Amino acid sequence: MSVVEQAQRARTAAAELAVATRSVKDAALHAMADALVARTPEILAANGADLAAGREGGLNAAVLDRLALDTGRVADIADALRQMAALPDPIGEVVRGSTLPNGLELRQVRVPFGVVGIVYEARPNVTVDAAGICLKSGNAVLLRGSSSAAQSNAALVAVLRDAVAGAGLPADSVQLLDATTRDSVKELMRARGLVDVLIPRGGAALIRTVVEESTVPVIETGVGNCHVYVDAAADVSKAVAIALNAKTQRLSTCNTAESLLVHAAVADAFLPPALAALAAAGVTVHGCAEVARYSAAVLPATDEDYATEYLSADISVAVVDSLDAAVAHIRRYGTGHTEAIVTDSQPAAREFVARVDAAAVMVNASTRFTDGGEFGFGAEIGISTQKLHARGPMGLPELTSTKYVVTGDGQLR
Repeated sequence: MSVVEQAQRARTAAAELAVATRSVKDAALHAMADALVARTPEILAANGADLAAGREGGLNAAVLDRLALDTGRVADIADALRQMAALPDPIGEVVRGSTLPNGLELRQVRVPFGVVGIVYEARPNVTVDAAGICLKSGNAVLLRGSSSAAQSNAALVAVLRDAVAGAGLPADSVQLLDATTRDSVKELMRARGLVDVLIPRGGAALIRTVVEESTVPVIETGVGNCHVYVDAAADVSKAVAIALNAKTQRLSTCNTAESLLVHAAVADAFLPPALAALAAAGVTVHGCAEVARYSAAVLPATDEDYATEYLSADISVAVVDSLDAAVAHIRRYGTGHTEAIVTDSQPAAREFVARVDAAAVMVNASTRFTDGGEFGFGAEIGISTQKLHARGPMGLPELTSTKYVVTGDGQLR
């Protein structure tokens, strides 16, 4: 089928999903989770083929890590669906309501978007997360993963479609687009009127292409050049632990810290243990001349280093003279994702929070907490770095629009 044909089938499915009860949708989510676990061997066999092809094709370690599945990861993905089933259903929620002076009862209620398109790179978990969150929020989903995960995604979607149909909902609630050609992405981006919203998840080039070329409305998600700023009033041991966790807890995620800014007043106390901890974790430091004074292993940092989302065992580090300088650095190089300050000064924390423009700002906490699951939202569809409609981790409510329901008793204008 062409993308247009798949989108038309998705619209038909979406009309049925929009009126599905919570119990039916939750039963489908549980069926999807159970089927993933039961059919893990065939999923892993498909994933193994993708991994082998990826290694032969020279995919880097970060991409292979995102691509890889094992029994534990499949179980975790299934558990995320079960957790999603336990969350409140956003559909029908009254956002606000009032009785107007003329007696009309006004309610603004949440409704599904309809058909959601997702374009993403080598993360098979996104296939399941996106299918689950779209189904729970009453949306049909068109999934366009990368060619590097084609066999994994095909196996996962086959499992999910069987489970959805078995639970009494349309199998076309979840559809996978062809990943062997870029034509499917182009068709998806041009399917205005059939696809209600398009969400790109991946690297900067993918997101930029979708934002610039799509005629379908786009929610822009998360390139993450995230910073940890160690303030003059920071607790050094706490700052070292936070910086290390933010960089090394998982290298390939958009909420991983890629840059570390250190106030000159604490450089002598902070940098020696921090650089030693990063080195022990296998992280290469790209630093300014001030940072290089503390370790011969520091590589000279360029503007490109400070602007880079590494997604690897690399970090840029700079010494700054003030909180003002830290904020200026973040404004120049940051991507509006997540920024963190480590400080025991409440005024410094308040100023940082007020002046830094990002979807999430952390005070004395790792950037790795910017995540739908960590925020208690359940599985997320992505982390929005734009300002319209949704910003930050996008849970179930962010996959809805609203409509006004006006109830009267014969009122005339």
